Parts: sequence; structure tokens; C-alpha cells
Amino acid sequence: MSKERPTTGTDGKPLPLLPPVRDARVWARLVRVMLYTPGFLALLLLKAGEPTAFGITVELLMLASAAAIVGGLFVGTESEGKGADSSSRVGVWSGALVLELLSVVPFICAIPALFHELANSELLHAREPGTVDVALHASELLPAMAILPFMIYQLAGFGTLHFLVSKPVNWVINLAILALIIGSYVANRMADYGVERTLVSLLILGMGATVLYGVLKLRAMQLDFDARSPPKEEKEK
Repeated sequence: MSKERPTTGTDGKPLPLLPPVRDARVWARLVRVMLYTPGFLALLLLKAGEPTAFGITVELLMLASAAAIVGGLFVGTESEGKGADSSSRVGVWSGALVLELLSVVPFICAIPALFHELANSELLHAREPGTVDVALHASELLPAMAILPFMIYQLAGFGTLHFLVSKPVNWVINLAILALIIGSYVANRMADYGVERTLVSLLILGMGATVLYGVLKLRAMQLDFDARSPPKEEKEK
């Protein structure tokens, strides 16, 4: 059974509240999933979509795939015991932050437009004389429901961001994610691709800035924790 972390430093002041210890093997598996799945879907959309509509969607999928590789690099640096430093101790947390914000968020943003493109692609669904098109209507929004469990994950305290910013700031960031994803999808359906690209660019720039802040904050918190944490009790021989 793991021991609880100390909460008060040697100077009598509270220690930083670090995220809980996470299993690097689980995140390594997620890296593989997020590497192959968006990449495959991007290739499928390139094969079956219409260029003006799928451009930004493919870019989002490729970003999700590429960010998973970077997240895997962070996860791979995790180490404990002799030789470990403040950077290596936050490897999994940093990798989790990259995966959450630069892999999962672009993937969720791309999925609704991706489904619309695949469902309406003239290359996938060749029209024959007398064929009647069946409109999907509101059912096209079903893939977009993935945003709801993601929001719960973030706002209920499961996400890494929860430990890096205050609760109000966490809500603001995640509501901004939701608003930009919804706005970009609406712009895509209205064929206003300039607005879609602007909203998606704001989303990704915001996620990049948040990840940069988060990784540096995690390292600073671990440095502070290591410098002020009480010495570990030696085990009895």
C-alpha cells in the first residue's frame, strides 16, 4: 500500500498539490491508440472526402496523431529512484497533459465533421439513377456526444489540468474548448471554412499555450516539492 504524500514542507508551509501517481503503461497504450486511429481516419478522409470541406479536419487528425508521439516521449522519461530528477518524475503527468489537450481535443473536434464528410461523400456513395438520398438529420450529431464525457473528465477532477489551475480557470478553459468545437462544426456545416479555420486555429493555439504552461508548472511544482519535502524515513534493517 502506497504511503500518502506529505502535505507540509520543512518550512511549515503547504507543499504543492501534485497529481496522483499514474500508471505509465496505461498511458503508453493510449499513445498507440491515438497514434494509429486519427492517422488512419485522416488517410480515409483524404481518399473519400471533398477537398474544400475536409482540409482542416485532416489537419486536426494528423495533429492528434503527431501529438500522441510527443506525449509518448514525455511518458517514456518517467523514472523514480536513483538518478531521477524533477523532470523525469513528471514525465507521465506531462505526457498525459499533451495527450489530453493536443491529441484528444483535436480528435474530438474533427470527429463530427469527419462523420459528415464520410456520410455524404460522393466517392464512397456513388449515386445511381433513381437512388433516393436518406438525410441523417440530427443523428449526425451523435459522434459529437464524445465531448460530454471529456468535459466530465476535465471538470470532475480527473484531468491533469485540474491540478495546475484554479477551479474557475479550469471551467473557463474547458467551456472555451466546448464553444470553439461547437462553433467550428457549425461553420463547417455552413460551408464557412474561413471561420472554421479561425476557430480551430484559436483552439489549437490555446491548447498549445496551455500545454506549455502546464508542463513548466508541473516541473516547477515538483522542484518545489523536492526542495521542501521532509526527508524520507529510513527503513529498519
